[in-house]
Amino acid sequence: MGMIVNRFWIPLATIVFMLACTDGQESARARVGKTGRRYGGVFNINESAELPGLFPQTLTKLAAHRIASQIYEGLVRFDGVDLSIKPALATSWEVDPTGTIYTFKLRKGVRFHDDPCFPDGEGREVTAEDVVLCFTALCTPGENSTLSWLFQDLVVGASSRINAVDAGQDPPPVKGLQVTDDGDVRITLTAPSASFLQVLAHQGCWVYPHEMVSHYGADVDWNPVGTGPFKRRSIKPGTSLILERHQQYWDVDEHGDQLPFLDAVRYTFEKDKGRELEGFEQGRITMISEVPLEGTDALADFEKGEHIVQTAAGMSVQFYGFARHMVPFADVRVRRAFAMAIDRKMLVDSVLHGLAMVAEHGVVPPGFEEYPYDSIPSISYDPEQARSLLAEAGFPDGDGLPTVFLQVNNDGFGYVRVAGEVQTMLEKVLGVRAVITVLPADQHYDKVERARSQFWREGWVADHPSPENFLALFYGRNAPADTTIPSYLNSTRYRNEAFDAYFSKAQSTADAQERMQLLARAERQLMEDMVVVPLYHERMIRVLQPWVRDLPINGMDFIQLRTAWLDRATN
Repeated sequence: MGMIVNRFWIPLATIVFMLACTDGQESARARVGKTGRRYGGVFNINESAELPGLFPQTLTKLAAHRIASQIYEGLVRFDGVDLSIKPALATSWEVDPTGTIYTFKLRKGVRFHDDPCFPDGEGREVTAEDVVLCFTALCTPGENSTLSWLFQDLVVGASSRINAVDAGQDPPPVKGLQVTDDGDVRITLTAPSASFLQVLAHQGCWVYPHEMVSHYGADVDWNPVGTGPFKRRSIKPGTSLILERHQQYWDVDEHGDQLPFLDAVRYTFEKDKGRELEGFEQGRITMISEVPLEGTDALADFEKGEHIVQTAAGMSVQFYGFARHMVPFADVRVRRAFAMAIDRKMLVDSVLHGLAMVAEHGVVPPGFEEYPYDSIPSISYDPEQARSLLAEAGFPDGDGLPTVFLQVNNDGFGYVRVAGEVQTMLEKVLGVRAVITVLPADQHYDKVERARSQFWREGWVADHPSPENFLALFYGRNAPADTTIPSYLNSTRYRNEAFDAYFSKAQSTADAQERMQLLARAERQLMEDMVVVPLYHERMIRVLQPWVRDLPINGMDFIQLRTAWLDRATN
């Protein structure tokens, strides 16, 4: 297999020289921190998935999140190890006795990246007004704001603004967003929320300067300006992206050493996972995620050698969605028959080589304390019952059933191969004529979001670690009433009064156990309606070069490069 070196790989020495000679800044390569952590070096990552842009309030793809999280920050952030909440742009916060009023004290002296969007090209200090402007924009649905569901029904006045925009009316201010006389940010909730701080760590709540939006306009997706440890150096969409150290970054490590340690992070966008693996084996890539199925033998070799192999139970789910407005999936018996005809254990064991877990009960992955998983009906592989249900629906042995088109994208771990096995199962068990349609990711998601797919693959990795984050995919308020408008979150356009009532009540319930019970009732309703077929929960796997240090793994696949460093003395 050949490697396209010139197109995808700029020599490391060239990047280091380019960065070291910029703006008269001395490269940090020669410096060593208090505990021997080395400064300098370029971290090379390949992202095989399509990158639609880097604007925080439209980020829904994992690859974009992994890149943009190096550039932007919010009031709080997730810890890279245990996903607990840590201070970021806010140094501290207070909650009033009602549990509904949060007051955040901003960190002094934090500056946006230097960028031409500012009059003098120098980044200015972040203010409370910046935070309120960003959060107000989040509550203004549109092309540059597809994540308004985060504050909907949660922050006082958010729903009023969202509803006004949807109705084509002038949107009112969000009453629950205020700047105090002391320069703090005050957020008032409609009811106590156990997950509010997790919501604030979501990418939709990252803070950016208003100058970025006004200066770059339609090109704002590709001109990110934040406060994070790395800033944009150059972007060639589809080819490469280089981030360099933010010299004025505010944070230090636990020993007082200035962060980040790396000179730069370089991303390439080679779609062929085999070529990516080859680049890693040759040392040109520093880390790989989602080892291709063809590379599982290599993974075993990595585990035996000097490479660092990291694994974690993934907060993720893969499922197949049904278009319930299309024949034959308007009948729940047909949907159940399809679910029971899929041997998911065989998919996990034989196709995915054990690199996933069967979705035993529903869409919520295991690992959330107090969530009553056993109360969610399990889905069993039961060919006899599947055939019986299909016959009840008027399609004995598949007779009279129209051709079913299973649509998948071509850039993920085992998607196409899994679809091939499912195709065989449906034909063998139900007599279904199934045709697989494989599309590039952007075309795949566009069809799904516009309700033009009949039967499709979809997946979700947690934005914040809570069952609520997975069930929000099916909340009726998260699907536009206008069917001509893309539905970015609730792509199944599921609307069920019982589900919505349980979900909505859970959002305003402070007691953790009661909240989990309500969410589980919502999920039970979802599975009774068989809106989707949960397939499996992937394991998070990374392989690092032997010289990488302090890059933890977690179930959200959140990559914390702010603390990573390269110990070239071991190489």
